[in-house]
Amino acid sequence: MIEIRNIHKSFGSNAILRGIDLDVAKGSVVVILGPSGSGKTTFLRCLNALEMPQQGTVAFGGSEPLKIDFARHPSKKDILALRRKSGMVFQQYNLFPHKTALENVMEGPVAVQGKPAAQARQAAMVLLEKVGLGDKADLYPYQLSGGQQQRVGIARALAIQPELMLFDEPTSALDPELVQDVLNTMKELAKEGWTMVVVTHEIKFAMEVADTVVVMDNGLIVEQGSPETLFRHPQHERTKRFLQQIRVETE
Repeated sequence: MIEIRNIHKSFGSNAILRGIDLDVAKGSVVVILGPSGSGKTTFLRCLNALEMPQQGTVAFGGSEPLKIDFARHPSKKDILALRRKSGMVFQQYNLFPHKTALENVMEGPVAVQGKPAAQARQAAMVLLEKVGLGDKADLYPYQLSGGQQQRVGIARALAIQPELMLFDEPTSALDPELVQDVLNTMKELAKEGWTMVVVTHEIKFAMEVADTVVVMDNGLIVEQGSPETLFRHPQHERTKRFLQQIRVETE
């Protein structure tokens, strides 16, 4: 279980997150929805300290528990420990342009975790096969489509064997015909039991894969529940307006 409590984040006088509480069960998929500017991406980035909240806690249970209290100004060691718990998949892929697909996937295990190159190479090939790109291992990012680059990004995030996978609108920068390959990869990860928090506008994916759907607005969680409950019987007026706006078909 991952427990997130009272996350606050401001940029100057602009409050972006105003007290976020969320539980993420091991092996579950949490999908976060909401209008632009609601704080979704900032919240996701706070979970591995790419953005530093002014207060709040993130706690991982399990055999190697970890709790970060941001109000106490965590040390670099604590932040590194938090980041080793999670793998991040970005909107814009963020691959190293001068490294091949294989080298991009190897980077974290070798440079951060200190694993031998031969071991990291073998594991990276397995991950590239998992995301359907075993035959693209020696290609550079510019030789890959956007969807292929994003799947390399997923393999790279998996390479550090994180307890939590974070996806920040992973299909938003893709041409429509490339979206499904990335979503299918994510669905396979969900079936394998990876714990995932996904910021996305892909409502069909949320309905098919999510265990919990969260709706954010104005830096707060306004509603959360199962896809069946939230999409068919939303309780909060802001959720109803948001779902009407994106024309969700729930029947």
